[in-house]
Amino acid sequence: MRKIDAHLHLAKVIAGYCARGESRAAGNGKVAWANGDSYQLIPEGWGDESFLAETALGLMDENGVEKAVLMQGSLYGFQNEYYREVLRKHPDRFCPTVSVDPSMANHMEVLERFFRDEGFRAAKFEVSSGGGLMGANPSFVLSDHMMEIFQLIEDYKGTVALDIGDFMMDSHQPASIVRIARRCPDLKIVVCHLCAPHRDLHDEWAAELRMMKQGNIWFDISSIPKIMAPDVYPYPDAAVFLKEAKGIIGAERLLWGTDAPYAATQDSYGHLADYLMKNGAFTDDELATVYYNNADEVYF
Repeated sequence: MRKIDAHLHLAKVIAGYCARGESRAAGNGKVAWANGDSYQLIPEGWGDESFLAETALGLMDENGVEKAVLMQGSLYGFQNEYYREVLRKHPDRFCPTVSVDPSMANHMEVLERFFRDEGFRAAKFEVSSGGGLMGANPSFVLSDHMMEIFQLIEDYKGTVALDIGDFMMDSHQPASIVRIARRCPDLKIVVCHLCAPHRDLHDEWAAELRMMKQGNIWFDISSIPKIMAPDVYPYPDAAVFLKEAKGIIGAERLLWGTDAPYAATQDSYGHLADYLMKNGAFTDDELATVYYNNADEVYF
């Protein structure tokens, strides 16, 4: 089964910033935040204070993963320059994303550089109130505040990935996603983590998927095993939500991804890579679509 990991993080230097203040590597794969929080961000053995492309490639090769999309995230800090290096060294294995803080004075200049000069095809914005932009900035209406960004990405025929957090957050704005999709019909939009399904808010989650069923919106299913805790491998609870999502938006709108390294602190990369082949959520033809074809179309 050919695979593209549509949601993978690398970090050469951990320097995050969000609601908990700044983050720094604390050794042995742990991260420490300014508010005193500390936890395992990188699985033991993957990297003491970083998670690099060479380590990721080893894991990918062991598990039959041909390519990966490199996401940005506030847990790790922006990795724009490192991702530029990775793209130059491994152009056939990785599709890196660029990210900026839209409150930064010259954010459009930075985006323009990476799309125009550095060969990037995608951007990622973690806007979640918990670990993203709205945790470090006043809440804003996503479709209005960042429209010039989305239009620039559309001009370059690119893709934008958006993590809008969960139902309890101001950043959870599915209606904004729909407005963006309609205003930028040539922009490819990926909503991360399947909109963070919640067992107690099942009907609301299903209604959001129906609302966001648009021709230029896809959903990655990264971190669904982690979100569905205490579900365990091969994640039968996750399979229930995945089957329902398939019924609403179709398998052709779903992209497999792991959200490693953080998600791999709960289970192995191997399990995150093969659980879909064991829990019955998809047919063999659908697995080929979810594991590879959709991500190849959207990102590569």
